[in-house]
Amino acid sequence: MRILAQLCRAKLLHKLESGLNDGTLCSNDIDPHARLRVAARNNWVVYSKPPFAGPRQVLRYLGRYTHRVAISNHRLVALDHDRVTFRWNDRARNKPKRLMTLDVQEFLRRFLLHVLPSGLMRIRHYGLLANPTRREHLARCRQLIDDIRENTAESDRSTSHEQSARPLADNSTLCPRCHIGHLVRVGSLSAARARAP
Repeated sequence: MRILAQLCRAKLLHKLESGLNDGTLCSNDIDPHARLRVAARNNWVVYSKPPFAGPRQVLRYLGRYTHRVAISNHRLVALDHDRVTFRWNDRARNKPKRLMTLDVQEFLRRFLLHVLPSGLMRIRHYGLLANPTRREHLARCRQLIDDIRENTAESDRSTSHEQSARPLADNSTLCPRCHIGHLVRVGSLSAARARAP
């Protein structure tokens, strides 16, 4: 297991360094290569887990933490003699609904672990939507999108002009939808066979 951890760490660091060298990855560090060298000297393990089952599940998972409290009211079952009973999902044993009873103090302690300290934001934006540079980055993105649209429109116009300039026989196999691909005849079907169930 130790060898696999070292291999994964080395491959990840190599990919990061390659990205920095060829410009596909950028960093705010003064010397990102120095940070990678420090990371290579330390003993750490790449954390990996099975992928989510699609974007819907990712949004559902994140939504539980960004737009809800630690436990919703419908999961609270009872409050008896300073003890709280609530439902929880035991995903480790594949049991969707189980009951747990805790002292009120322990319940509150666990609940408060999910409450952010004063001054911390629950939803943070980074990258293009980071607050300090959002206006400049979004303006640049809109400019790039407009440039791409203009280039695509010009390309479409030149392609359609080239298509119309070609002889009709050459256009006979051209896809009527995209005007790029060519249709290939694989067989023919008689009218009688086409009507048969």
